[in-house]
Formats: sequence, C-alpha cells, structure tokens
Amino acid sequence: MTFLLFKSAVVYNIFSPPQGQNNYKLELALSFFLDHDDGDESNHQAEFTGGNVTLVTTKDVWDQKLAEAKREHKIVVANFSAGWCGPCRMISPYYIELSVNHPALMFLTVDVDELSELSTQWDIKATPTFFFLRDGEQMDRLVGANKPELLRKIKAIVESETSTTPAPRPDM
Repeated sequence: MTFLLFKSAVVYNIFSPPQGQNNYKLELALSFFLDHDDGDESNHQAEFTGGNVTLVTTKDVWDQKLAEAKREHKIVVANFSAGWCGPCRMISPYYIELSVNHPALMFLTVDVDELSELSTQWDIKATPTFFFLRDGEQMDRLVGANKPELLRKIKAIVESETSTTPAPRPDM
C-alpha cells in the first residue's frame, strides 16, 4: 500500500514494506510530514493572510492599523499566531473566512516570532490568542483554536455594535 502526502511542492512517498516484515506505522509518517520544516517561511505567511486579513509585520503597521480602526469606528480582531503552531494553521482558513463574512470588523494577524516585543506587551502565553479591541483597548480575548467560540464572540460583538449604533434620522 502506498500513501502520498503533499506539502508545498514536495511529495512524500510513504510505503509499506513487503509482507512478513515490520510495517511502518502511518502515525510516524504523518508525524514526520506534519513536523517537517522545509525552511520555506513564505508559505507560513501565506497561510495566515487572505480575505480581509492584514498581516502585521512591524510595530508601526500595528499602530497604523489601530489608528485606522479608531478613525473608522471598527472593532479589531487580532490573531496572535505562529507559523510552527499547528492549531494556528488549522484555524487560519476559518479566520480568513470570518474576515470576508464580517467586513465591518478589522482582522489582523501578528506572528509572535516576528513581533516578539508586541507579543510580550500583549502577554501572549499561548497561540493562537485572539484579541477583540475597540479604540486599541481590549474588549475580550480567546485563547486557543476554538472555532465555535471565535464565531460566538464575533457574532456577539457585531450584534452589540449594531444595537448601540443609532439609526440614521431622516431629514425633515
């Protein structure tokens, strides 16, 4: 039996030895595949951006995006993650999807390894950690790749923002 695993442009061919010999365990092969570092950091960055997600690469960009959100009265959802973090990589496509479905919010991704000082400032102890910010101040946070809880928090914020925003008054 042959298993082919794809990672970037590399194909890993994992085979079973002839009958009568010790069989390789698929778990070991998958472990190698999932833990293998091909040294291509550009793929890791690409996994965390897309949709309406902005990858924050400097403290200046962070400050600019928070100022922009404040001017535009947007809530910021900041995802502190890392390219080596399996749960971060797992939830990233969902985070991108949420950014498309909720354009009234600003979605940012911060690589904790690239911006370690900012990560320390926000007291990041685990990845992914999501912060929900209004005017640069923390409203809420979520630690871990919990899709249902992330969606619940985003929906609650969107609902609270629409209920507190007064409806436009017609001119008389």
